[in-house]
Amino acid sequence: MDIEVRIRGLMMDPATNMPIVVLKDPTSDSVMPIWVGIFEANAIAIELEKLAAPRPMTHDLTRNLIQHLNGRLDRVVITEIRDDTFFAVLWLRQGDDIVMVDARPSDAIALALRSDCPIYVAERVMESARVTAGSATEGQTGEQLRGWLEGLNDEDLGRYKM
Repeated sequence: MDIEVRIRGLMMDPATNMPIVVLKDPTSDSVMPIWVGIFEANAIAIELEKLAAPRPMTHDLTRNLIQHLNGRLDRVVITEIRDDTFFAVLWLRQGDDIVMVDARPSDAIALALRSDCPIYVAERVMESARVTAGSATEGQTGEQLRGWLEGLNDEDLGRYKM
């Protein structure tokens, strides 16, 4: 079963100085952090802030290609976590055909924001990531990290709050 999530925020990990996309299950207090690269975080932040680039960025280009090929992005699903790496799938529709395409979650999220489509996380990934996500930060257990993320308020999340 997949859980629809919302972007709770985009922030910097205080321990590693790497960007984190914080996904939240709106029906519970569950949050799931995904560490992403600087460029991927920038692509997400640009869309969160509704900023316009003078020329199409990569995710804008991808969205435009899908649209011009009479396709539509139906959903993105974060399907798996393996060796602290997340995997995602784009669900593309063209007419009656559905094509599933492998993607990095950061790219999938940036494209979902631009395509106004829902973001899902497989239930087993949500359960696993809440516990194992702390392994990416030094000196924090998964429970400590989860508690910290769940306790964040809008001010803590900075200018990228939702």
